[in-house]
Amino acid sequence: MTTQTYDFPGLGLAEPVLRALDAQGFTEPTPIQAQAIPHVLAGRDILGIAQTGTGKTGAFAWPLLQNLCELAPDRRAPLPKRGCRALILAPTRELALQIDESIDVLRSRLSFRHTCIFGGVGRNPQVQVMARGVDVLVGTPGRLLDLMSTGDLRLDSVTHLVLDEADRMLDMGFIQDVRKLIAKVPPARQTMLFSATMPTEVAKLAGGILRDPVRVEVTPEVVTVEKIEQQVFHVDTKAKHDLLASLLRDPELSRVIVFTRTKHGANRVADKLARAGVEAAAIHGNKSQNARQRALGDFREGATRVLVATDIAARGIDVADISHVINFELPNVPESYVHRIGRTARAGRGGIALSFCAADERPYLRDIEKLTGVRLRETRHAAANDTGAAPRTERETETATARPAGAGPVRRRRRGGRGRTAA
Repeated sequence: MTTQTYDFPGLGLAEPVLRALDAQGFTEPTPIQAQAIPHVLAGRDILGIAQTGTGKTGAFAWPLLQNLCELAPDRRAPLPKRGCRALILAPTRELALQIDESIDVLRSRLSFRHTCIFGGVGRNPQVQVMARGVDVLVGTPGRLLDLMSTGDLRLDSVTHLVLDEADRMLDMGFIQDVRKLIAKVPPARQTMLFSATMPTEVAKLAGGILRDPVRVEVTPEVVTVEKIEQQVFHVDTKAKHDLLASLLRDPELSRVIVFTRTKHGANRVADKLARAGVEAAAIHGNKSQNARQRALGDFREGATRVLVATDIAARGIDVADISHVINFELPNVPESYVHRIGRTARAGRGGIALSFCAADERPYLRDIEKLTGVRLRETRHAAANDTGAAPRTERETETATARPAGAGPVRRRRRGGRGRTAA
């Protein structure tokens, strides 16, 4: 059943939660929040089909916290030592931290303890936090299994279980780890599973752990086609750095994610931008966790204007008001293009995606256009030095819209904001 209520008070959220959301600027629910929140409050299991950026974190986290905290602190059962009441599993450290931040939004109005556990950092502080127990534990599978193996984490007190981005867990090889964790959770619980897609293995997992679930679904691919201005620059590989630096002289590119295919490429792009006087930082798997958190924090706060990322590192990044996504290198998997440009155009806003295409990347471009059903607008720029690039055939160009030589990117439409709508 899909609710038609599109304001937070009508969804059944309690006054303390509403005040906390209002204080943070969340003024209206996204579609998945409007669909899911009443069912989560009612204790139903949830099967959610949604990607990061649709507001799914708030869809499960806020009502879950309300359910956990509905009793006054002095009437609740003591926190389980080395355990938790709610367990939220995420495939990446970045997504786990994002979820933890969305939970922390309610700390000013509700009384609860929460923590975020992941690998790549020292385990002793995590062991110390878990010794007292928490209401909500957000974590990645590997480190959680590590703490369980030494007796520093128990899951026998879990009453609420959430699996976020289950298809990503499958892609990263975590499904068996997830199954091991679930086996330690009591069967009498509320369970929610969210996934952008539903491959066979994820569907099998959902069928085994959900009881009479409510299905909620949003389709962000429509946003990709309708809300994002997509352009392509045909550019010699050696000229890409000059083209990027030239485009970034435009102040309209106010908060930008630049995508590369490799970690080394991300470092190289960030270093060249820094030497050109552009505030930029790279984020990828070889960076220490502290460096990744610092780079993402600086980008979110506006201290860094450009974040250079690989596909895996960027999955789960949800930063408001990203003006542009730039594909410095086209991905060799067309679905990755959809995920990349989805970093902009959040919560119904518009956005701009610019792609650099060298001659040897033409097959990737064709695959992307076939998948999205959109012919990317060809844009020329003096710094592209694309005179050696093979022109498109007549068939390839019949629906493309040319722009004058030297023209810059299309300006982003200015929109009046009504506050934040997604988490």
